[in-house]
Amino acid sequence: MAKQIWKPWILLNPVPAVMVSLADKGRTNIITVAWAGTVCTNPPMLSISVRPSRCSYHMIEETGEFVVNLTTRALVRACDYCGVVSGRDVDKFQQTKLTPFYMEQVRAPGIAESPVSLACRVRSKAELGSHTMFVADVVSVAAEDAYMDENGRFRINETGLVMYSHGEYFAMGDSLGKFGFSVRKRR
Repeated sequence: MAKQIWKPWILLNPVPAVMVSLADKGRTNIITVAWAGTVCTNPPMLSISVRPSRCSYHMIEETGEFVVNLTTRALVRACDYCGVVSGRDVDKFQQTKLTPFYMEQVRAPGIAESPVSLACRVRSKAELGSHTMFVADVVSVAAEDAYMDENGRFRINETGLVMYSHGEYFAMGDSLGKFGFSVRKRR
């Protein structure tokens, strides 16, 4: 197969499109982040990368807290809005009609309409160039009851999660197999 060789670029796609909610001194904000990821299982940690020029960056710096809210089909318009409009200019909760709710362990609100909200406390940061990566401990999780099955498992894949790839939002698609399916014995 023929391939073209390009200059270094980030083409690790798709990535989750998440809304990160924050609070400082009585003010709240929401920023859309496509550079978010799992860092560690035990202890549970994740990372987000934010440009220092963003209003939310300074809120994270000041408080050391934020909430990562997963985005669904129903939230994609609000997610996009929160990524292109500055919290310096508008109240994004008010403009998007999203509902803030109290999260345990942090002062930052979660977004009630999100099926999963992960309250985080910054553990470390790395200034990497255009973005600063915040590595954070997940200190509490709020999951929507409607997606719990009869065995107490959360059915996250039924929530309508949205991914971001090269400037576009996509809904998650069909399941192609469960972890380990390639080595399981067939019956």
